[in-house]
Amino acid sequence: MLRIHFTGVDLARVRMAGRPDALWETILSFHRLRDRRDPRFFGEWRTEARSRLNGETRLLGALIPSRGYFPDFLTPVEGQYGWDVGLDALRAIRPERIRRELALMGAGTGVGDAFGMPSGPSGRVDAPVPRRLREFMDGGTKHVPRLLGELRGYHRAAVAPYWTHIQAQIEAERAARGRALLDGGADELLASLPPMLRWRAPVLECDYPVDRDVRLRGRGLLLQPSFFCRRTAVTLHDPELPPVLVYPAAAQLASAPAGGESIRPLEEQRQRTLGKLVGHTRSVVLRAIGDGATTSELARRAGVSLASASQHACVMREAGLVTTLRRGNAVLHTVTPLGAALLKGGAVAS
Repeated sequence: MLRIHFTGVDLARVRMAGRPDALWETILSFHRLRDRRDPRFFGEWRTEARSRLNGETRLLGALIPSRGYFPDFLTPVEGQYGWDVGLDALRAIRPERIRRELALMGAGTGVGDAFGMPSGPSGRVDAPVPRRLREFMDGGTKHVPRLLGELRGYHRAAVAPYWTHIQAQIEAERAARGRALLDGGADELLASLPPMLRWRAPVLECDYPVDRDVRLRGRGLLLQPSFFCRRTAVTLHDPELPPVLVYPAAAQLASAPAGGESIRPLEEQRQRTLGKLVGHTRSVVLRAIGDGATTSELARRAGVSLASASQHACVMREAGLVTTLRRGNAVLHTVTPLGAALLKGGAVAS
């Protein structure tokens, strides 16, 4: 059981993360990649992610065990401000912190996450220090560039293609928690969290693999909803670090499909969603405009009649998706910023 103890000052300083944390999502997705559970939701994602992985991940595998503690330095608090900011913070990690946190891994401290490592009342498991961890510990910051390279490669293959979907889930979670905050303040916000989190003022309880108390001491708490977090919440091991609670987004928990469909790669997801929104033919016509097309070119690219291409372009022009300019006897259709955003799925960088 994890118990987070609040004071009145802490309640006033509870806040929701403004975006998904790309480093937390990357680290937690690495667990999902090796975890055979949740096949209905993550099965196809695992297959797709593995098919794109063509780089080295052995160091990540050593630093992120399938169960139990993983180093706090992998998820710096600066990651809440963006992927590049988080990597810069990781790049600046001090050698003594690397040695200290990897020593905890070598001691088998089972308190870093909630992936079920068996442990006794003290939360410790006897385990030898793996060779790669020993090399990392002895090398100080020597191996950090390799770690950053593996993180980038893995993120590009397993997380970035799904980022729009992840953002949508986290935005839905933020909207739900924001409504609770407006309706009843911090007390209602904490009470509205997913079922594995139980607000019994002034303590927030959470199912956890070990027994642990976290005292906020006036620092407040950052609530970080996560797409790849499953079953229970995750927090940092070091009590002196800024308190953060990473928990499964409720929208994500409710969205697990009944069949075999998984989360989809970004481009495929955009195509399906655009087709559902504006219709298959119209989505084809919008994409066919490309960098610009006359009505004849548009009809040829989209495989429709001249009259049909003209009609679809007219509808999309009235909707603000297309601009039409007349050049002599011909017209040139171009996609507006709104149309381009629709084609891109509203994606922004992680």
